Amino acid sequence: MKFEQIEYFLKANHRGVITTKQKNGALHSSIIVCGAFKGKAAFVAVRGKSTKVRNLRHDSNCSLLVVTNDWREWINIEGEAQLFDYHNSDPEHTRLLLRDLFNVCGDSEHPNWQEYDNAMVKQDAVAILIKPDKIYGLIR
Repeated sequence: MKFEQIEYFLKANHRGVITTKQKNGALHSSIIVCGAFKGKAAFVAVRGKSTKVRNLRHDSNCSLLVVTNDWREWINIEGEAQLFDYHNSDPEHTRLLLRDLFNVCGDSEHPNWQEYDNAMVKQDAVAILIKPDKIYGLIR
């Protein structure tokens, strides 16, 4: 499958499970809210010190499973994660990217963007984009 073939699925379904690899080789899975952004799968790690972020900083390869609400259709995206935060990226770019990802992962506008921006800085949030290498699943 190509990303263009599943982008509509990511725009309509936001429940996902990200699987990362720990330093000892063990796998770690976390539930996330996700979406599609400029040809990549995307999500926000609200806590910059979370296990998934720590794992992705060590090994950027990951797997994202996205499911429908009834679990009858799904896609899996394997690829390399790109992490953007206030420490490794331009702060204004990061602020705007975090806002964009909020919108694509939830289909809504935040009621108070200044409040959101402040929370993202305080929580050391990380914007994560996954460049797909392999995509497969069951969608109708």
